[in-house]
Amino acid sequence: MNRLFQEQKAPLIAIVLAAVVALSTIVIVPETQQAVVMRLGEPNRVINRFEPGMDFGNTGAGVTWRLPFAETVMRVDKRMLTVPMERQQVLSIDQQPLVVDAYARFRIIDPARMVRSAGSTDRVVLQLQPIFSSVLRQELGKRTFQSLLTAERGQAMINIRNNLDKQAREYGAQVVDVRIKSADLPDGTPLDSAFARMTAAKDTEATTIISQGQKNAQLIRADAQAQSAQIYANSFGKDPAFYDFWRAMQSYDATFSNQKNVGRSTILLSPDSDYLRQFRGKQ
Repeated sequence: MNRLFQEQKAPLIAIVLAAVVALSTIVIVPETQQAVVMRLGEPNRVINRFEPGMDFGNTGAGVTWRLPFAETVMRVDKRMLTVPMERQQVLSIDQQPLVVDAYARFRIIDPARMVRSAGSTDRVVLQLQPIFSSVLRQELGKRTFQSLLTAERGQAMINIRNNLDKQAREYGAQVVDVRIKSADLPDGTPLDSAFARMTAAKDTEATTIISQGQKNAQLIRADAQAQSAQIYANSFGKDPAFYDFWRAMQSYDATFSNQKNVGRSTILLSPDSDYLRQFRGKQ
């Protein structure tokens, strides 16, 4: 066996070297990655580059090749990546200190530029973090605290994303989205003062609404009473005798029923009193 190995040593070594060279030329790129082929330290070509709207299976992922020893492969994540931002205090235009927690989502769309400018996606994140913080401070510094509680918050995030995206393009990245998870007043006096102002504003608004409601109710009631009086006047004006009878009956009911002291009232009237004319009937 040893004799055979000694006789075939050179061909076996050649076969092993050929296999190593052949394997070193093969590169497998998954769908989730882009591959930058570096030739003598410079990007030469990109394998499986990100293309908007391209479905998995139709990209350049799979088995490809490279020149052994002359070319190296740097892999770049093709998926969405995150730029986190630590909670920090920002001063709004109405001089309110806000504690803001936000993050940005981006992807690498030009891996060759990314390799030249940053070298890796981790360094891209490190480069974008201070830019993200600066852009966010500038945008929120133009707005009031109250505006961040309304639909203007969405426009603020769009502006931050657009400004950050301009800077990210220098690193071959595209900022897809920016989200402000929270923008709160710090604990203590500023928060208590804000709550006090909000409570006072709501109390004032409630008082105004109640006053307006009472005013409207009075107007409606007065109008209804005027219409009622007009209807009664029109009705009773058609038969004055009936109106006199009706009013007399109301007066008798109020006088004689004495609902508060039933059976305890004494009224002395002359039979020929004009007040009792309705009891006498027509003469």
